[in-house]
Amino acid sequence: MRSKLRAYRFPIILLISIIIGSIIGLVFQEKANVIRPLGDIFINLLFMVVIPLVFFSISSAIANMDSMKRLGKIMGSMMTVFIVTGIIASVFMLVATVMFPPGKGADIALEVPEEEETITLSEQLVNTFTVPDFVDLFSRSNMLALIIFAILIGVATGLVGPAGKPFAKFLVSGSEVFMKVVQIIMYYAPIGLGAYFAALIGEFGTDLIGDYAKAIIVYYPVSILYFFIGFTLYAFIAGGRKGVTHFWKNILAPAATALGTGSSVATIPVNLQAAEKIGVPKDIRETVLPLGATIHMDGSCLSAMLKISFVFGVFNMDFSGMGTFLTAIGICLLSGIVMSGIPGGGFIGEMMIVTLYGLPIQALPIISAIGVVVDPPATMVNSTGDTVASMLVTRHLDGKDWMDNVEEVTT
Repeated sequence: MRSKLRAYRFPIILLISIIIGSIIGLVFQEKANVIRPLGDIFINLLFMVVIPLVFFSISSAIANMDSMKRLGKIMGSMMTVFIVTGIIASVFMLVATVMFPPGKGADIALEVPEEEETITLSEQLVNTFTVPDFVDLFSRSNMLALIIFAILIGVATGLVGPAGKPFAKFLVSGSEVFMKVVQIIMYYAPIGLGAYFAALIGEFGTDLIGDYAKAIIVYYPVSILYFFIGFTLYAFIAGGRKGVTHFWKNILAPAATALGTGSSVATIPVNLQAAEKIGVPKDIRETVLPLGATIHMDGSCLSAMLKISFVFGVFNMDFSGMGTFLTAIGICLLSGIVMSGIPGGGFIGEMMIVTLYGLPIQALPIISAIGVVVDPPATMVNSTGDTVASMLVTRHLDGKDWMDNVEEVTT
């Protein structure tokens, strides 16, 4: 019993700090912003470490693979998992919005948005996958370019043979060092997350009312149900009862970090630490999690479906029929997997909803506003979905007994 309590000690401490922070936010409201700097320190520390951590993690994992065939299998399995879970999330929200239409009866003033700077598709792709200068790789806004660079370094290190062994050891050493930095930062997590939640609840806690209340009432319970039911099912498929136990023992820290900070990228360091404790192999977790943070968004699939249904209700359009539903699922997949990795991809996804359904341009600010109010739980589902996805990839590549060698977590 004592050993089990020890295993849950840190999650319990985090949970208590989040509850205390939320209470402070509710009591003091906007005055709680005075302790926001304590939360900003935590998020800045995570952002500070994420770039070198992602580089060393991916490049070292690939450089030390026995063959490039393993990398190909990981990438293929990963994309399959991402697409399947994205479809499931989209259908999950589709059922909820058909049963409880979120936009019905909403009375929202339509405003014409300011013209956005246009950029061609070719320019968008170039800016997404490459940067014009090496120093630009050190910005978290160029995460996909950094990941591609890390993959290239890892592949090149493995291909040069014996000459690359010392460099491969350096990459492994760098990965271990930065994971230890994350471990040190997490000692501050209870204070940082507590302060962040106090400021978050204090600022937005009383604003989530009005015409968007229906959308919130639909999204929050559905995302929480998907989080608990969907991820428990995925963890069970990945590792049976042991998989479920290990997943829920270690997922609270990434979930709380994502919920409080609203950033999948900031959650990468905590996610990598959680996946290691769960028992996901190094090469899988250090490939799937950083990529997942940029191109795997189950929470975004949920919110895209909500946006579509909501705006249909606002404009008194009929949200029914197989064609409408299949188009909606396709848009959700594009928003949650393809466009999530593109800078400004959220806006592109929203524009796609407007243009494909022939909606007036005034619908754009309505859709954008929904994205703001559902962002915290969406980010939580996005980030924790990457962790359970890495477990599913491991199950596919290493067989159903992969957890047999995973030791019980006691720290």
